[in-house]
Amino acid sequence: MADIEGAAVPERLLITRTTRGDGVDVVVLAGEVDLDGSGQLRDVLLSSVQTASGTVVDLSEVGFLDSSGINVLISAHQAAEARGVWFRLAAPQHPVERVLRLVGVDTLIACFPTVERALAA
Repeated sequence: MADIEGAAVPERLLITRTTRGDGVDVVVLAGEVDLDGSGQLRDVLLSSVQTASGTVVDLSEVGFLDSSGINVLISAHQAAEARGVWFRLAAPQHPVERVLRLVGVDTLIACFPTVERALAA
C-alpha cells in the first residue's frame, strides 16, 4: 500500500504482456493482485492462453495476492490445459509464494524461482 498524506491507498496492478519470438507470452505483474485488478488480469491471461504457445506469469513485483487473484490464476491454468498449452508462474516473492503454498496452487500450477527457469522448463 502506498501512503499518501496519511491515507493508505492500494497499489494499482500494472500488467505488461510481451510475446516472444517463439510464441510464448511473458506476463509481468506489478503491485497488488486483488479484486480491483482481477478483472483486467483475467482478460489478459485468458487472451494469452488462447493465443500463445505457453504463458509465464512473472510475479516478482507482486506484493499481495488475494483470493480473486488466485481464482484468476486457476482459471487461466484450466483454460491453458483445455487448449493444450502450458501456463507457469515465476519468481513469487515470499508473501505471495506463501499464499500459493498455503492454498495449494503450487501443486496445481508449475511455479519456478525465476522467469528464465520457467521458460526453460
